Amino acid sequence: MLNRYARAFFTKLLSPVAAVLVRLGISPDVVTVIGTLGVCFGALAFYPRGELLVGTLVITFFVFSDTLDGIMARSTGRSGNWGAYLDSTLDRVGDAAIFGGLVLYFAGAGRQEGELSPVMAGLALACLILGSVVSYAKARAEGLGMTANVGIAERADRLVVVLIATGFTGLLDLPWIYLGVVLALLAVASLITVVQRMLEVRRQALAL
Repeated sequence: MLNRYARAFFTKLLSPVAAVLVRLGISPDVVTVIGTLGVCFGALAFYPRGELLVGTLVITFFVFSDTLDGIMARSTGRSGNWGAYLDSTLDRVGDAAIFGGLVLYFAGAGRQEGELSPVMAGLALACLILGSVVSYAKARAEGLGMTANVGIAERADRLVVVLIATGFTGLLDLPWIYLGVVLALLAVASLITVVQRMLEVRRQALAL
């Protein structure tokens, strides 16, 4: 959904920034790596300490590198398999850091704030695992010469939802139950997406 409706808007918004970086001679790969490091820093330095709002703001700032590097690559004619591979691989690292930071918070400092902490840690861990399987299901399908471009929970959708929910939990000091509901819905949506992709690949495999 976000890939369809928001990509054009952010491409237009970030194109001037991309043009400046290109003129400075900065490589799209450098932007990709710095963006991932920034996301990991925001998630693993702030979330485990319970600083959910600050962590979310830092992550949000750096997550736009995922669009910025693509604009730069296209404008310089450097779009290719290596850039796509690097981008997709580091996306998984950033996603794991976000949910991993939440797991560390609920299993660590957050344990002192409520009896729901083991449940919350479990939900965040489920999102981390299932999100990785969603990505693997598509990558493995493409490796076998098929496609798996289906599912109700694409990466961008999951990322935006968890960042909004986590950020508002920190900003408004909301009870954990709200974030817990969001994490549970994300886990279910990710599971459904995995099943949808498996069924799609099965359909294609049987038709061969």
